[in-house]
This record gives sequence, C-alpha cells and structure tokens, in this order.
Amino acid sequence: MFPTDEAMAPGDLARAAEERGFDSLWFPEHTHIPASRRSPWPGGSELPREYSRTYDPFVALSMAAAVTTTIKLGTGVCLMVERDPIVTAKAVASLDHLSGGRVQFGVGGGWNLEEMENHGTDPARRWRVLRERVEAMKEIWMHDEASYDGEFVKFDRIWSWPKPIQKPHPPIVMGGDSPKTLERIVKYADQWMPILGRNPEPIGERIKRLQDLAAAAGRGPIPVGIFAAPANPKVIAELASQGVTTCLLALPPAPAETVLKVLDSHTALLATL
Repeated sequence: MFPTDEAMAPGDLARAAEERGFDSLWFPEHTHIPASRRSPWPGGSELPREYSRTYDPFVALSMAAAVTTTIKLGTGVCLMVERDPIVTAKAVASLDHLSGGRVQFGVGGGWNLEEMENHGTDPARRWRVLRERVEAMKEIWMHDEASYDGEFVKFDRIWSWPKPIQKPHPPIVMGGDSPKTLERIVKYADQWMPILGRNPEPIGERIKRLQDLAAAAGRGPIPVGIFAAPANPKVIAELASQGVTTCLLALPPAPAETVLKVLDSHTALLATL
C-alpha cells in the first residue's frame, strides 16, 4: 500500500495484516513528484494522487515495526538513485536491528526522470548509480571498517553501526523488468520482484532464464515475487507452478474502513491457497 497522510496509518495496517497471517508488508517510495509531469506514468495516463503524498518508507515501516513482532517489512521499492548510500545503509540497518531482523530491502531505478534529476542523478546513468550504491551499502553492512571506490560512490575506511541482524545483510529485492534486469539481479541482488504484465514474454520463461544465469554464476535458485499480483487463486496457483514464490497483493491508499474490507478479502484468498 502507498502509505499516505490520507490512508490507514502504517502501524494500524501492519498490526491488522499480521493478525490475519500475512507474511510481509511493503511500502513504495517517491520523495516528491515534479509538477511538470514530463515523465509519463507507466501505469496509465493519469498519475494517481497517492504518488505525491507518500510517507518516507523507513519512517512508515518503523511505525509498523513498533507494533508487530513477526511480519516482514519491505520497501517496494526504495529509489536508491535518489538516496545517499551511507545514510540509507544506516536507516536499513537500524530498522533491521530494531525490528528483530525483518527487513526486505526492495530497490529499483525508478521511472520519473525529472524526479531523479532533482536529486542530481543523470537518468542515463541511473543503473550504474544504483549498482554502486547497493554495493557500497553491502560493504557497510558486512564489514566493521568499510570502504568503496567507484565512479559515483567513494569513501575510505568508515565505521557505521548498528549492523543488520540478518546476515550477511537484509535480502536485496530488485524491481523492474528491463532487458538487463536479470543480469543485474545475478550480479548484486538476492531476489526479483517484477510487475506482472509489463513484459509480454511469459513469466515462467523469464524465471527459467534468471535461474540459468544464476547457475552459470555459481549461485543457487533466486526467489521471485510478483508486485501487485492479481487477487485470483487460479492466477496465483499458475504463478506458483512457474516458479513464483511470493505474491504481493495491492491495497488501496484509503481510510481504514475501506482498506480493511480489501484486506479481509485477501485473507479469504489466503485460505484457498
């Protein structure tokens, strides 16, 4: 769900989702939306209102963590092309430590070109920026004394605690479905989370190619989740048969009475799977 100032509070939603047996809760991110609206929204012609009203995902997930004990806490996705890697490494590690190791760190390159330009990122270089920032964060999480020497990220011998509880670090979940996405996942991510329907190639064929690339690189099978999956048991069963391990179901960014009705409908779906 997009956590906004007009929607059900993040803590209340997290508690309700955990009580109903859901495995994880995911919040997306937009620091702002440029008023020019130059970049077209991939989901259609009219950009939904919630895109410009989201809470910071780590603040919202901290509220969720404080009132729950088991549900996993995901960024779906964190736009690392718009974030400082040292500061974000601290935020992720702090949330993972305080939540008892429940963070799922979803990342992506983003679609709004002027939004990333406002943060000083050249859209043509955003994937290289993303890779370096993720790699640098891993160094901070995994080493007591970290350093990184890249084209866009450079720091020499730094100390930063706390370290994440999850070892070697919280799972890096890569969004996106471009031609090079699978290669990026094998190089520096742990899981894949595409949006169903954005690519005409069958998801099963892409999952097979991902696992072949992983095996060639000496890696084991890579988990695959579907972002905003249809709340349809037949579709979910078919996705599972093709290698999908997680389906993220969408909730409206609305007041509690509306959200809880949809959440209860999703809960009924759980019982059929």
